[in-house]
Amino acid sequence: MTSTIKVDNIQDQCGTAVVTKCGSNKTLAVTTTKADNYQAADGGNIINQCGTTITIGASGDTVSLASGASQSGFGRSGSVDWQTGSIKTSTFTATSGEGYFCNTSGGAFTVNLPAGSAGAIVAVSDYTRTFQTNNLTVSPNGSEKIGGVAANAILSTEGQSATFVYVDGTEGWINVQETSNSVTATAFITATGGTITTSGNDKIHTFTGPGTFCVSQIATCSANNQVSYIVVAGGGGSGSSQDGHMGAGGGAGGFREDKSPVTPYTASPLEGAGTISVTATGFPITVGGGGAGHPNKTKGSNGSVSTFSTITSTGGGGGGASSNTGNCRSGNPGGSGGGSGGSCQPAQSGGSGNTPPVSPPQGNNGGDGTKTPGQAGSGGGATAAGTTNPSNPNPSPHSGGAGATTSITASPVTYSAGGPTSGTDHVAVAGAANSGNGSRAGKGTPDTSGAAGGSGVVIIRYKFQ
Repeated sequence: MTSTIKVDNIQDQCGTAVVTKCGSNKTLAVTTTKADNYQAADGGNIINQCGTTITIGASGDTVSLASGASQSGFGRSGSVDWQTGSIKTSTFTATSGEGYFCNTSGGAFTVNLPAGSAGAIVAVSDYTRTFQTNNLTVSPNGSEKIGGVAANAILSTEGQSATFVYVDGTEGWINVQETSNSVTATAFITATGGTITTSGNDKIHTFTGPGTFCVSQIATCSANNQVSYIVVAGGGGSGSSQDGHMGAGGGAGGFREDKSPVTPYTASPLEGAGTISVTATGFPITVGGGGAGHPNKTKGSNGSVSTFSTITSTGGGGGGASSNTGNCRSGNPGGSGGGSGGSCQPAQSGGSGNTPPVSPPQGNNGGDGTKTPGQAGSGGGATAAGTTNPSNPNPSPHSGGAGATTSITASPVTYSAGGPTSGTDHVAVAGAANSGNGSRAGKGTPDTSGAAGGSGVVIIRYKFQ
């Protein structure tokens, strides 16, 4: 048996409204009144109990809380109200509880998520199936996160839709429903090691000595994990001379470079040494020292190798020695070969470059020496071979093979030039630090020692924003 009460208004003994009818709206503030059904005077249900189901309001009614009242248990079930009357075509800020159809056919744009509060929810969908051509960027509010990463998310799949719910400050917005691939924030590489500088959207790590390129985070977009780099080995030391004969220049340290498509700069002609895509780990870096120069009719020492990941550059070959007895020395092989000493009996060749061989070549041969009139060879360089000094004596050092010029550090710098032969100033000159250059030979009486080659360098560049 059921009970029915029909009134417009119900008040408690203190005069406080329990149920109030105003036009077609009924305001409910029931406390302890017990009945199966409450009806307004027009017969419309305010509260109707049927078994264990309780219905508030009738079809067409508006159920509202009184001013100052609160509710619980009526929260969202994970759905949004789709804004079908407002198709988005440009950057906008979303409102929690709403879903948006985004038309990127006219160009990519950004949806800015609202300030994060637990339970906030926003959804987006590809209105014109053009996300694959013109991406939709989903940006968290300020320093908040998407999927635990403080960075934007990129929707780039045709017909893609995604629903984001804000959970907490640790993970931020989490994608809970998607029609295609999993959505996470598009982060970039995070790394330490060496001396760090920036150029536009790129970071540049320069290692002038041994160290570790330590990657703590990789990008979710695989293209951004490919890094640009140069690996330059130590240059070769120059050879000694005796009784005014020419010493030979040291060979340049091997030069290797690869440029990632996402890092804009002008690379050297030797670019293309092999792609390196990093993982979240430490990459030991070796930077080769320059080879020493020696006295007493001995050739210079080779430079040392430089390494990064799978890439090794070979040290430059030491320059040959000259002697008035004709017992001179040829140049050593290496990244680039050292030049041969002069007055050799028989004449000697410059050291071979690109040893061991790689592609593109990491260097070139050193210049040959001659028996008469005692001409020595210059060291080979990254982009050109060393040559034989055209005369003896000569007024100036004879240039070594040309190096390679790259703008990986944001300005053009030349590395791995071959060491010149000696000039009339009789001074052997060391290669510049972290250049990979071979050293210049000397010329003197009774003899002049060679000088050390320039140390190498490793430089890594990648997109960080």
